[in-house]
Amino acid sequence: MKTKSVLSLDDVNRALDAAQAEAETQGWAVAIAVVDDGGHPLALRRLDDCAPMGSYIATEKARSAALGRKETQVFEEMINGGRQAFLSAPVLQGTMTGGVPIIVDGQIVGAVGVSGVKPDQDAQTAKAGVGAIQPA
Repeated sequence: MKTKSVLSLDDVNRALDAAQAEAETQGWAVAIAVVDDGGHPLALRRLDDCAPMGSYIATEKARSAALGRKETQVFEEMINGGRQAFLSAPVLQGTMTGGVPIIVDGQIVGAVGVSGVKPDQDAQTAKAGVGAIQPA
C-alpha cells in the first residue's frame, strides 16, 4: 500500500496567507482557492474588490490543476493551440492559467487556484501560495 502526504489546515492557511500577501503587495484584488488532490474545496478567500465570479473561477482552476495533475496554463495553451476538443473534457472547467498543483514527494496533494487579474498574475499569485507549502 502506498502512503502520501495530505494537506493540513495549517498548510491550507499558509498557502492562502502567502497568496494573499503576494496579491496585496502587487495591489491585485483576487480570489484564492485551495483544494485537495481530488479537487474538493478546502478553503476560499476573496479579497476586497474582487468580482464575485472570481470565487467560482479560482475554485475551478484549482480543481482542474489537481485533477489534471498539471498547471492549468498547459490546458489553456493546448486549447489555444487548436486542441479545442479538450473543452469537452468532463469536470475540467477551469482550463485557464492560474491553477497550480501542490506536489510533495512526487505526489499531487492539492492545488491553488487564483482568479481576478491577468493570467500571468493569477499564476504568480497561485505559485506564491504553493511555495509556502511545497518543499523546494
